[in-house]
Amino acid sequence: MSQSIQSPTDTRIPGAALAVVLAGVSAALHLGKLPPAVPALQATLGIGLVEAGFLLALVQAAGMTLGMLFGLVADAVGLRRSILAGLVVITVASVLGGWVGVAAHAGAQAIHWLLALRALEGVGFLLTVMPGPGLIRALSPPNAEKKALGLWGAYMPLGVALALLLGPALIALGGWPGWWWALSAVSAMAAVWVWAVVPADRQLRIPRATPSPASGSGRLLDTVSSAGPWKLALAFGVYSSQWMAVIAFLPVIYAEVGVPAAWSAALTALAAAMNIAGNICGGHLLQRGAAPERLLRSGFVVMALSSIMAFAQIGPAGDAASLPPALRYLAVCLFSLAGGMIPATLFMLSVRLAPGPSTVSTTVGLMQQASSLGQFLAQPVVAWIAHRAGGWQWTWSVTLACSLAGLALAARVRPAPARTGTAA
Repeated sequence: MSQSIQSPTDTRIPGAALAVVLAGVSAALHLGKLPPAVPALQATLGIGLVEAGFLLALVQAAGMTLGMLFGLVADAVGLRRSILAGLVVITVASVLGGWVGVAAHAGAQAIHWLLALRALEGVGFLLTVMPGPGLIRALSPPNAEKKALGLWGAYMPLGVALALLLGPALIALGGWPGWWWALSAVSAMAAVWVWAVVPADRQLRIPRATPSPASGSGRLLDTVSSAGPWKLALAFGVYSSQWMAVIAFLPVIYAEVGVPAAWSAALTALAAAMNIAGNICGGHLLQRGAAPERLLRSGFVVMALSSIMAFAQIGPAGDAASLPPALRYLAVCLFSLAGGMIPATLFMLSVRLAPGPSTVSTTVGLMQQASSLGQFLAQPVVAWIAHRAGGWQWTWSVTLACSLAGLALAARVRPAPARTGTAA
């Protein structure tokens, strides 16, 4: 098992921290595996749009209601143990989900099993990602910490983009059960890598600058009574809600451009992948000394302007004239790219603004709850506005409102002093 001790002047991201990032990506693959499988599920099991909607929403519902609780669990049981347990839960649930598809004879019973297993995957997802920032901080030398946390911020768009890109081809080859089993193999391999290279929890260099509350209730109270975690959570919520709303409605742009349906997955994956580049760029800028509040402001401003370019009509009233479809799609890519700097910055701040080292995962859990709630609410709101307006030209009003809220929060976020030297 590799050691976590490295030179404070080392700027390389250690292999153990990369293993944690891969664990997050493998969990996000399971989060994004369902959308490309919906047509196959409808064809084989006869599920309707309502059941498909529940399958899509269950993971978000788990994060929305249980995020902070599972962050508390991760802080209590140990960061490495939590990630390993989460990956095992996801792997087992995905294997069983594939068997449901193979053994399904009664459609209604199969749907019930899939719903239950999807909820179990949501639990595994939370156990996997809650301890990520705290564990990466413990594994990384100070000169690589921000860069590593920026990379961690890309776990979600990378996993979702890969699922959208690879899902259709793998489902065509092996059906949706084969897709479930393929991703279970990925999460199992991620668990093996984490087990092999991440030191045991007792060997981790967790900083002890602040006394650790003795009980779970003490850590929970410490988190919810501090202003820092709430500012981070609200900022993460307004970011993720608008990002997911725009990405979810990309088919509108495809339809206007006249792109064949076969290209939809690739274009969606490309737009999501731009967010990865933004996360990595944000991590590098933070490592080079960029002010976190400046990165947050820049990200929210560009998201607001690019979403207006993507959705607002520019012709006179009643005129359907708008920007060329290709330019609107480029605006969405810019929206996703600039937005990627926001989670990179917020995850870095989570290890600084948590009340203490023992509450980092609980703080991330609060951020996850706000993120899930924002994603859960934003899409219906955008759809309702589009229905009332008779088109998508007012979608920018939602993203602008979110960005303005994010700008207000960015002005109030001040990080704690960066750690220097080796953590004791």
